[in-house]
Amino acid sequence: MKLTIDGKEWWREGVQFQCQGSGQCCTSHGEFGFVYLTRNDRKRLAQHFKMRTPDFTKKFCEKDGDVWRLKEEVSNPDCIFLENKRCTVYQARPEQCRTWPFWPEVMKAKTWTKEIASFCPGVGKGPLISGETIEKSLRDQLKQKF
Repeated sequence: MKLTIDGKEWWREGVQFQCQGSGQCCTSHGEFGFVYLTRNDRKRLAQHFKMRTPDFTKKFCEKDGDVWRLKEEVSNPDCIFLENKRCTVYQARPEQCRTWPFWPEVMKAKTWTKEIASFCPGVGKGPLISGETIEKSLRDQLKQKF
């Protein structure tokens, strides 16, 4: 995704967002919702569980091509760390979760409206996240090594 700096992005003036803890972003919306993990994500989550990183990876992760992702249960495609609509690893959550809802693939106005604002109760609430902050997050995600 090419990010232009010409001020034409719909989010350039900022977006009001604050997580409401609904768990909506952690649940499947009719498709798989894979959570991909960087090495730092796996290290942080292993520390959270007081485990060695290889042990955490073996227990909770699976390989998808060249990248790691959290395992999913066939009968329940929601995040394995979601219980009663709450993230049980919130402080150690993966970068993919930390950057929600500002993901490069959903920052087109039509996609945002249809796929994010329609189900995420945090959109339109809380502080205004500046366009500069959003752009930095998007650029960092595009450089992310998995």
